[in-house]
Amino acid sequence: MSILKAENITLHYPNQDAAVLKNISLEIPESSLTVILGESGCGKTTLLNILAGFQQANSGAVKIDDEALSAPDARRAVVFQEHALLPWLTVAENVAFSLKLQGLKAAEIKPQVDKILATVGLLHAAEANIWELSGGMKQRVGIARALISHAPFILLDEPFAALDAFTRENMQEFVLNLWIKEDKGFFLITHDIEEALLLSNQLVLMTARPGTIVETLHLDFAQRYRQGESIRAIKSDPHFIQLREQLFARLKDQKLHALEG
Repeated sequence: MSILKAENITLHYPNQDAAVLKNISLEIPESSLTVILGESGCGKTTLLNILAGFQQANSGAVKIDDEALSAPDARRAVVFQEHALLPWLTVAENVAFSLKLQGLKAAEIKPQVDKILATVGLLHAAEANIWELSGGMKQRVGIARALISHAPFILLDEPFAALDAFTRENMQEFVLNLWIKEDKGFFLITHDIEEALLLSNQLVLMTARPGTIVETLHLDFAQRYRQGESIRAIKSDPHFIQLREQLFARLKDQKLHALEG
């Protein structure tokens, strides 16, 4: 089982006194769910960009197992907050795009695209135009595009932030089902505390100025879903509610500290 690692990552920008990120160390095993939670500006998306290879830290290393990484590769796929789909292509063509860039022929591409679209429940919409899709469907296309790379690690940057509450919960269930079926390592950024609790077996709390990890919680809510418990039952559990309120209070304190600073 591979592990995506951040080792002592520090990043600072020129002409800024405080580091953006300081001494960030984190392990994301395959088949795990890791969620980063913290106030706006604590460096969550910057950390994702460094893990993905889009941005370089001033010091520290990103590794898969013992191999240091310095650029994006096929082992890490990213799903953005804005779905970033190509509007002039159909659903299937968007999912197939990366395979075409690799030089695969149509006869090789179609079975792979059909399989991934079936996995995300969009095979019926393969020939649909992007503008015909709902927000949740667009995000599923984005996830399908990440899955077709066969990357062992999927990095998601607040993918459900723009969705209504009902669609968002459906997408949370969708991600949990993907995690169960695909056995990949998921790394997700969110501002939603309930989402963070539900979609993590490793919940990482960050604080800003500079961005540092202050605590890591190991949770069993996703595993309980895997064992057959419903999302509604999990979110109604007294322990879940207690943790939600504790995290809310902690993030509120962080925000007040930031304003006072």
